[in-house]
Amino acid sequence: MIIRKLFSQVEEIRTVLGRDDDGPALRKVAVCAVVGNPFAGKGYVADLAEIINASGEIGKLVGTEAARLLGEPVHSYGKAGVVGLAGEQEHVNAALTSVFGNAFRDAIGGGRAWIASATKPGVAGSTIDVPLAFKDEIWVRSHYDALEVRIPDAPHPDEMVIIAAVANRGRINARVGGMSVDEVSAEA
Repeated sequence: MIIRKLFSQVEEIRTVLGRDDDGPALRKVAVCAVVGNPFAGKGYVADLAEIINASGEIGKLVGTEAARLLGEPVHSYGKAGVVGLAGEQEHVNAALTSVFGNAFRDAIGGGRAWIASATKPGVAGSTIDVPLAFKDEIWVRSHYDALEVRIPDAPHPDEMVIIAAVANRGRINARVGGMSVDEVSAEA
């Protein structure tokens, strides 16, 4: 798949309702690859292997850049995609399978948990919320979060936006219980 552009965003949250929890600022990073959709405008295509097989390189690229921009160990991750209207949602889902996910995990230094994801069809400037969860155990509630992403000029009708997102910690002042990061580390 041909990459037209990469788009990145970094968000840093220091307090919530004027309070911090004595931890570091919450940093969330998204790196997006805007790629051509090889099946756009072709009607129904049964075999999506072309996208699936090419997605590993994209996963490595966006994962490496997301980890670099985060600048510290990755605690949470997520993935998402938006497909232009000349394609179908299944095309961008094909770009986010385990081929993408495994390359993304390797690029950020590993992760044992399922990678939360979201996809949808959209036009240039569509927003999507990329879900985040702790990278080693999906049941760590303090890390349930999301990052809103919008690219002003993408996707074109014949494109897909493939997104990798990472964070350095869970939500500031998280207090809804559940398994903790320390409990997961002790089990590993």
